[in-house]
Amino acid sequence: MMTESEIVLASGSPRRSEILRQLGVNFRVVVSGEDEKPTSTNPLDFPRENACIKALSVSRQERDAYVLGFDTLVFLDNVPLGKPKSEANAIEMLSKLNNRSHFVITGVAIARNGEILSASEEKTEVFFRNCTLQEIKDYVNSKDPMDKAGAYGIQTNGARLIKSINGCYYNVVGLPVARTLEMLDGLQVRV
Repeated sequence: MMTESEIVLASGSPRRSEILRQLGVNFRVVVSGEDEKPTSTNPLDFPRENACIKALSVSRQERDAYVLGFDTLVFLDNVPLGKPKSEANAIEMLSKLNNRSHFVITGVAIARNGEILSASEEKTEVFFRNCTLQEIKDYVNSKDPMDKAGAYGIQTNGARLIKSINGCYYNVVGLPVARTLEMLDGLQVRV
């Protein structure tokens, strides 16, 4: 029998909070102050490892709560693209993604009392349109890409850059809904 449990989101991302609210999940936000230092030699494992680091850090403070950790990275040719460091860096990233496909991987971890109970990831393929350099510059000038992995947000006017996706839309935003709900169901956590 499932009982309602306290949920803590170990992320300050307004997009993740918005998705959980949209799903009707009752939760609190406690941002992890832990540095993300994955130990894997395979960059494709970084999102899952980083999600675990965040969830573990917060779960040590928030006893008995189920702590959700997430980390999203954009991969081009299996190389992770982080958040842009400058507008020039954002233009460079978007130019590399232009007229190509790439993958967005979000790691998901659920921890409780300092222990990882479940960890996984979701992968979505994103196809960019063939945009002009001016379109890319206009988007960067909006300042929208500056706090986003891969320098774009699918849920904002960055959608103009995208031709199509193959996989979970919400994963590209930063919280794969079906994967997260399946993991919580597997732990018999009612949200």
